Amino acid sequence: MPGTYSGTVVPLITPFDEHGVVDEQSVVRLLEHIRAEVSGFMPALTSGEGWKLDARQWQDVVTYTVRHAGGLPVLAGIQLPDTDAVIDRARTAAAIGADAVVVTTPFGAEVTQDDIVEHYKAIRAALDIPIFLYNEEALSGNRIEFDTLIRICKEIPGIVGIKESSGDAAFTRNMAEAGTGIPVFEGWENLLVDARGIDGFIGPLANLEPSLCNAMLVDPTPDRQTEINTVCERYGVFKDDWYRWVKKELHRRGVISSPTVHEEAKAA
Repeated sequence: MPGTYSGTVVPLITPFDEHGVVDEQSVVRLLEHIRAEVSGFMPALTSGEGWKLDARQWQDVVTYTVRHAGGLPVLAGIQLPDTDAVIDRARTAAAIGADAVVVTTPFGAEVTQDDIVEHYKAIRAALDIPIFLYNEEALSGNRIEFDTLIRICKEIPGIVGIKESSGDAAFTRNMAEAGTGIPVFEGWENLLVDARGIDGFIGPLANLEPSLCNAMLVDPTPDRQTEINTVCERYGVFKDDWYRWVKKELHRRGVISSPTVHEEAKAA
């Protein structure tokens, strides 16, 4: 139900072995590493290289996350370019046992705001699994405008959260203050101090330092934002290929067995 989700939800990295096979034991160690500090797991989103995963890799990381979630909700990322592909994968997520799917807009600069509304309506019409809206631009090539977000929240049942990654803190604040009853999560570490009124945070730093993310949500001061920014710089979270650097640090800590990213995987 709307209002259920809050706090720090972690967009999990996807641990691979050197051949690109998802490493179940590394998933287990990662979940144990962060479990006490987070309110949910979000596999196969951008930090999990979700747009690069083939169907088997995607199914494996979602399956392993559900299998070892230990009672925490699993919100499965789906990063595919069109509505039909999203619906097909959402059916698989529901069959695996995910609690919700996290869905961006269809891909392409030509996508209209009406197209975006119809996209989410079609997903809801096809199956009952709750939807977490992912508002971003880097992958899809478009973004959800404020009035469209409000319309989706009002017209489409089963929207349980918004990962607000527009990069505009004023936009995020306005969404948080809109009174939709649907929780709003900031998706950028560097904007937390400015994103007042949010219900939580979803960002790659939570793979490494979820307690610091929680502290920032409780007490979002400029000093704590400076600390967040410093830690993000240290671990490469602000780099374009942040997931690579997050993996390197998790590997250095012994949490995952290999720092391999998708494009580095070798044919078996």
